[in-house]
Amino acid sequence: MRILAILAAMAISGAAMAEPGRWQRAWPDTDFSNTSISDWSEIMSGGPPKDGIPAIDAPRMIPAAAETRLDATEPVMVWPAPEGPARAYPIRYLLWHEIVNDAAGGVPVAVTYCPLCNSGMIFDRRIDGRELSFGVSGMLRASDMVMYDRQTESWWQQAIGTAIVGEMTGAELELLPAWMDSWERFRAAHPDGVVMDEPDWSRDYGRNPYVSYDSSRRPFLYSGEMPPHGVPALMRVVRVGDRAWPFSRLREAGQVTEAGVTISWEAGQASALDAGRVGQGRDVGNVRVRDAQGRDVPHDVLFAFAFHAFWPQGEWMLGG
Repeated sequence: MRILAILAAMAISGAAMAEPGRWQRAWPDTDFSNTSISDWSEIMSGGPPKDGIPAIDAPRMIPAAAETRLDATEPVMVWPAPEGPARAYPIRYLLWHEIVNDAAGGVPVAVTYCPLCNSGMIFDRRIDGRELSFGVSGMLRASDMVMYDRQTESWWQQAIGTAIVGEMTGAELELLPAWMDSWERFRAAHPDGVVMDEPDWSRDYGRNPYVSYDSSRRPFLYSGEMPPHGVPALMRVVRVGDRAWPFSRLREAGQVTEAGVTISWEAGQASALDAGRVGQGRDVGNVRVRDAQGRDVPHDVLFAFAFHAFWPQGEWMLGG
């Protein structure tokens, strides 16, 4: 957790000066007069500067059968790309890069993962026929990554896929059906699938820089309300729209059908935010969300505090 302590010290000093003026040097092309933010103190530096966490563009993909570096229970983001094999993006890479700009079957996507919220989602990068590409701003809001698009340098809130500062303010990215799965489950389900190859950066891929983070009592750089109903702040929840199902309920039930979806839970996926090595994390399980026709439903698996922060009036699906 030493890396979090260092970043916290940097961020606290930055938060004291949270106002657009101090950011305009690094963001000369961002229109700060156009924003949905009413309190600029909500936004703070996470430590690294703009692009200090480098997004990956056009990643190399290799056959799943040729990949030998991943542990069986390591988590990967899965996208069933149109007109081609399913694609897997290992969280061991997203921990260090947070955004991957990719495309397949004519669909450009942003594969995103915010370690501090455990929020992993894949968005269509097109807005009104305009294709965007994304980078990591270095900013956080409610401990969630603030992305930026390179075309207008507008800022986007990853958890909600919505632009919050700049020319694109108010625009919403389309969330695609995708999910986090274990590597062994992906290989079994998609023997002809492809997986993102290791990036050409000097990083200790496979090491978790956030050791024991998801066992913490409080989230990093978050001063908002804690979740209601006694739900632990860093418990994983499945979010579909403005509803959240706690993992504790899903583990006990195995499967829940309500509100138009069926959510299934099955053991066998390591937490990327627990042990020193990603593949050695404790078992948090695999989740799939499908509609009444058996089709995959866009969703997110994030920490409870983040759901409460961005959906304060959201519905908690506690059962019983």
